[in-house]
Amino acid sequence: MAGGAVWGIDIGQCALKALRCSAHEDPDKVVAEAFDYIEYPKILSQSGSDPAELIGDAMQQFLSRNSVLGDRVAVSVPGQAGLARFIKLPPVEAKKIPDIVRYEARQQIPFDLNDVVWDYQRMGGGSVEEGFALETEVGLFAMKRDAVFRSLAPFLKADVEVDVVQLTPLVLYNFLLFDRLGELPSPDEYDPENPPESTVMIAMGTDATDLVITNGFRVWQRSIPIGGSHFTKALVRELKLTFAKAEHLKRNATAAADPKAVFQAMRPVFNDLLTELQRSIGYFSNLNRADTIGPVVALGNAMKLPGLRRYLSQSLGYDIQKVDSYRGLIGSQVLTAPSFQENLLSFGVCYGLCLQGLGKGGVHTNLLPKEIVNERLIKRKKPWAVAAAAVLLLAFCVHYAASSLALNTVSANSWTAAEGQAKRLSGEFSRLKSEYEQARNEYKATDEIGQHLVGNAEARLQWLELLKAINSSLPESQPDDPKAAADPAKSIPAREELHVTSVDAQRLDDVATWYTNAKRWEDSVPAAPAGGTPAGAPGAPPAAGAPGGDPAGGPKGPGWIVQISGYHYHNAVQGNQGAQYVRNTLIAQLRKGKLQLPAGDGEKLETVTMAELGVSSPLLIDPRAVHDDELTDPNADLRTAKASDQGNAEQRNGAIGNATAKDKRDDSSHGTIRVKRFDFVVQFCWQPKSPSERRAAKSSQSKPNG
Repeated sequence: MAGGAVWGIDIGQCALKALRCSAHEDPDKVVAEAFDYIEYPKILSQSGSDPAELIGDAMQQFLSRNSVLGDRVAVSVPGQAGLARFIKLPPVEAKKIPDIVRYEARQQIPFDLNDVVWDYQRMGGGSVEEGFALETEVGLFAMKRDAVFRSLAPFLKADVEVDVVQLTPLVLYNFLLFDRLGELPSPDEYDPENPPESTVMIAMGTDATDLVITNGFRVWQRSIPIGGSHFTKALVRELKLTFAKAEHLKRNATAAADPKAVFQAMRPVFNDLLTELQRSIGYFSNLNRADTIGPVVALGNAMKLPGLRRYLSQSLGYDIQKVDSYRGLIGSQVLTAPSFQENLLSFGVCYGLCLQGLGKGGVHTNLLPKEIVNERLIKRKKPWAVAAAAVLLLAFCVHYAASSLALNTVSANSWTAAEGQAKRLSGEFSRLKSEYEQARNEYKATDEIGQHLVGNAEARLQWLELLKAINSSLPESQPDDPKAAADPAKSIPAREELHVTSVDAQRLDDVATWYTNAKRWEDSVPAAPAGGTPAGAPGAPPAAGAPGGDPAGGPKGPGWIVQISGYHYHNAVQGNQGAQYVRNTLIAQLRKGKLQLPAGDGEKLETVTMAELGVSSPLLIDPRAVHDDELTDPNADLRTAKASDQGNAEQRNGAIGNATAKDKRDDSSHGTIRVKRFDFVVQFCWQPKSPSERRAAKSSQSKPNG
């Protein structure tokens, strides 16, 4: 990328600045060959100005006086229009840094990556040992795509090809690194705990001030929204002047009739700028406690405001150096020109752009959109493509001429009979094809009628089949043991029963959404530890559902979500109570159960699995703990009568008194028993499959492969 001449063009708010540089045999020098400074009639941010027109006029004036043909062009964009992040990476394989940076870009850039232009660069100071990058810091730079194209609009309109687009703070970093920092230790000798002292750059523009702090290996930057125009606006506000008069008065403050009044009007801006600089430098010092602040360099024509540099120097406590020349820039024809000397402080950005274009900058990232680069590449290759097309066309012409000569040697009459036979065969083929299409269409129409009739008949059976599947999945209760039946408190918990209170169904266009949400309940429930309290027991956490029975990744597509609500009292057997009993019975059967359904002829029965029926993914939804419940004692009247007879007999025999017999009758007449109850909600997916679809699926599976 280095070599040749480079134009660094800075389109500011007040003027267009441009500098043309080329490389020198001394690697520490570059040659300034040409420059231009075109001030706008109005500041771009001034009320009533047309920025597009002012910049377009300045660009036309620049191109009328200078030629950029054959030179590379580098342009800057304001720091506040872009984003800069410096990320310190953990020890990682060097080859994996691009992947990590791409991941970080998605985290750090608050926009869709398709809407931004971004680039990154490894900063100095890190090391690589055995393929691992250590103490690596990466600079990540981005800008909204529409903002980049707005910045490039004047160049695209003027048909100027831009090669480099860079953020202004990074351009200033390149300038500091080449022109001001001098000799730096090698990256291998860099010690993060004892870094070189940092140089501070204060570059004041028209609307903003760029603050750049760097020690040559690490860089920190911030854009402060205070610039030279704020002093002008203060004069307009306080002294009731027009913007043009206030600008003139600001530039000639010492020659004003009342300089004290001028500076008094601008004092609030002085204070605001000082506050922002103090806060920013203090923030940097807190982040980088090992760094020490060294020299402070001031750039920008706004720094020529009388008293500003001395005020900042005294208030900040640092000596602010006055830039009266560029150490690495030679070329007397440019450097001694009066216009260049007068605006010397404003050419730092152009200088830094030229350094990057010549390959001498510390940061070489480029925010030029890739589509522009590709378009130029195609444009450059178009002549070669046209030449290749011309050669190919010539070859076709030669081939055509040779084929024509060969054709003339063959008599056309010898092919007449064969051509006639071919036409007859072609006509016969067309006729047969037409008959075939007609017959096929008739078959399709008849088949559609048959499918519609069969489908209506089978659809009536699907809900009956579903209800039979649910019924067959419920445990079959056996008659109570006569001895146990006498004690309902023991016989009821022993019964193999599930009490269903409701069955509901809802159709969804995509059951995957239901499965994701319902599965979250199941995955969030820890399983009961081995040998511990069984799931569903009082005080025990509910266990996760039984595995298996789900399609890979869960069901997808349209279907029905069926919900079965109910309860049971089967909570006396350790390891098979509460939620676990529901899983061992209803859910287990819905997963792997089978049932007998009428076959195609309606006379025989066939075995159908739940999966073939379209049932899948049964889940126990949000299982709760087992709780106490009271039931009416079915034997309460018998016990009451027996207790009464026994009390009367004992009273007659004189064994107990009337009061005791009465108490016993009262104790046996309560009429309720206490049991453990578990309420459940089970949901499963049902994607109905008709009998004909099931038979077709079985037939396809039974056919041998190949």
